[in-house]
Amino acid sequence: MADVARLAGVSSQTVSRVSNGYSGVTEETRQQVLAAMKELGYRPNSAARALKRGEFRTIGVITFSLATTGNVRTLEAIATSAAHEGYAVTLLPVAVPTQDEVRGAFSRLGELAVDAVIVIMEVHLLDAATVSLPPNVQVVVADSDAGDRYSVVDTDQAGGTRAAVRHLLDLGHRTVWHLAGPQESFAAQRRTDAWRVTLTDAGCPPPPLVRGDWSAESGYQAGLRLADEADCTAVFAANDQMALGLLRALHERGRRVPEDISVIGFDDIPEAGSFLPPLTTVHQDFAEVGRRCVEGVLRQMREDGEDVAGPGTTLVPTRLVVRGSTASPPCW
Repeated sequence: MADVARLAGVSSQTVSRVSNGYSGVTEETRQQVLAAMKELGYRPNSAARALKRGEFRTIGVITFSLATTGNVRTLEAIATSAAHEGYAVTLLPVAVPTQDEVRGAFSRLGELAVDAVIVIMEVHLLDAATVSLPPNVQVVVADSDAGDRYSVVDTDQAGGTRAAVRHLLDLGHRTVWHLAGPQESFAAQRRTDAWRVTLTDAGCPPPPLVRGDWSAESGYQAGLRLADEADCTAVFAANDQMALGLLRALHERGRRVPEDISVIGFDDIPEAGSFLPPLTTVHQDFAEVGRRCVEGVLRQMREDGEDVAGPGTTLVPTRLVVRGSTASPPCW
């Protein structure tokens, strides 16, 4: 730092202010210091800065799966939002969602020196009374049903499902079949519950539930079964990948979409508009979920670990995107 100060013709304090992004330095002086840093190959020592400030400018992220679109896109949004705030992200995947694994993950993140933690908790784990996160940890949970104990950020799963089912009923379908996600998934359960309630409230009998595992292959296998259901004119798939497999199975069995069967998905993945036919689906704002997760942990950090908002769930709205895979039922 002293070498940079001499080359730039400024004090070491000024170099410190520039390297830490503080105000109170003219733009001309800032450029002189940056030029001197570049010429000398100077980089601030992040470890020393962390010790001095008492923070590491790093957010830890614990996730139990990188195989689903929702988790990957949420993680991407968290990393983008953290970078915008000047923070790095340390990722720690956990293979088995158990209490011991959660404790171990927090322990490892502590060794890696992070300031706060975001947990992407797709599975039913925090719902269990015997499972809890370590105390005195600044944490926000994404995709969970634990808002009574933690700060949770989630997509409005129920609202998106209601919009999807109502869209199909409004087109004239007497009922809507549901291709659900895995039973252990919180999001899948929320969508299944909302599907059943929406049909019941409309006076429509819910058909038997068909279960998948989020994959296109499980959607394909479910589609082979649904193609043989003569009274099936509309299907709500719990995600777009399963809807893709469903579309293939229906095509192979000679069931036209949407002329014979309407199909609607959930997620609005970038490829949804390129399906054949283009997929009607529920759009999730993953970028907003990630932004609010980062905003939540930073708020806790700035309030000395106390989340002034307290426990609770913040729901990010969804919206229905109507494309070519839904239409009125045959003989409407």
